[in-house]
Amino acid sequence: MRIAIGCDHRGFDLKKEVIKLITEAGHTYQDFGCQGYEPVDYPDIAVKVAEAVARGDFDRGILVCGTGIGMCLAANKVRGIRAAQCLDTFVAHRARQHNDANICCLAAEEGRARVPAILEAFLTTEFEGGRHQVRLDKIKEIEKSQAEKG
Repeated sequence: MRIAIGCDHRGFDLKKEVIKLITEAGHTYQDFGCQGYEPVDYPDIAVKVAEAVARGDFDRGILVCGTGIGMCLAANKVRGIRAAQCLDTFVAHRARQHNDANICCLAAEEGRARVPAILEAFLTTEFEGGRHQVRLDKIKEIEKSQAEKG
């Protein structure tokens, strides 16, 4: 699987751990930043990762900030993105199974010990389809409607 990865300054250390985990699992990645502890604005990184995933250049994305909330909010502004803040394995599993989430947003400041299990759940769970596809189609219609409104 090809994965787009990004973080803000608060997520820098966890991003390094995530890269190690996904590489060990046999996945490839591209790092969209940031590259250190100098403060950056998370929306700038989130949109780069989200646009790359939305274009189909990557199978999934992983974003890391202090809480995962800011990255999630920003990424979900990109049409075609279904980013989920995954604080545990249950949410990561359901985000994929029911919502076909394509970006996992992680919190660098809480629950770091759970990250390996969260990533495994997010990267190995398949979308269930069926009744869930109907709901995703409704989300796509909302996106289309909003785009047409300009």
